[in-house]
Amino acid sequence: MNIKSSSSHKKQEPESGVLYIVGTPIGNLNDLSPRGLNILKNVSLIACEDTRQTKKIMNKYEFTNTLISFNKHNFRKKSFKIISNLDSGKSVALVSDAGMPSICDPGEELIKELKIKGIKTICIPGPSAALTALVKSGFPSSKFIFEGFLPKKKSERVKIILQISRNEKTTILFESPNRLKKLLAELKEYLGGDKEIQISRELTKIFEEQIGDNINEVIDYFEDKEILGEITVVIKGIDKSKEKSDFNKIILKKELVDLINAGLSLSKASSYLAKKKNLPKSVIYNIY
Repeated sequence: MNIKSSSSHKKQEPESGVLYIVGTPIGNLNDLSPRGLNILKNVSLIACEDTRQTKKIMNKYEFTNTLISFNKHNFRKKSFKIISNLDSGKSVALVSDAGMPSICDPGEELIKELKIKGIKTICIPGPSAALTALVKSGFPSSKFIFEGFLPKKKSERVKIILQISRNEKTTILFESPNRLKKLLAELKEYLGGDKEIQISRELTKIFEEQIGDNINEVIDYFEDKEILGEITVVIKGIDKSKEKSDFNKIILKKELVDLINAGLSLSKASSYLAKKKNLPKSVIYNIY
């Protein structure tokens, strides 16, 4: 019997009228897959978050192609151009600066629109900072929550951080270097300094770092340092079997602050919560 080799191992030209969602390296350019490289070389054009970043890949692998920018500032306008190219039978690759497109970038909106229009998309998987940091953390990784970048508005940030304080699953965040210290201070306030976290910095690059066992340790590490590079934060979830059901200090503090903001004195607010939670008043009073 003659057995033909699988066509999946042969070089394949991009299909006409198809958007290819291509995962690119998060740091080390050697992590680009052969399939991803083939697509980037042979599509009609590449829509990229920053043409300068994509040119680094092109220089590394010695090829050229037509590039157009596609980012949070111009994605509505550029979506029409991409769809027009796809409608005319051209093939287009969508890439972000690093990792998988549509994760915390406007590729999500484009892909949604193409789905509505019935235009075919094919994903070429690649590296992911979130998953790389998660599996390196040693925290439970079978179930997790990805929050990306927290909102800038304080009330919205606090709402999500309070949710994180109650999560049993591991949580993954992205943060910019210049805002990391602010985030760490907020996490300490609402999660406590002993909360287990790990910071991954510059994943897959020469100066890659994994920092910390808990929030206090991470804050101390960065206290006198200038923070540079891409940052991923991994936060271990709570073990509810070890938690007292009615005694979550984070939630109690939030309730106490709300009562004080509503006009009660610290003493009266503490008395009210002590009766409600069946706890000593001194326990609640000292949380504030």
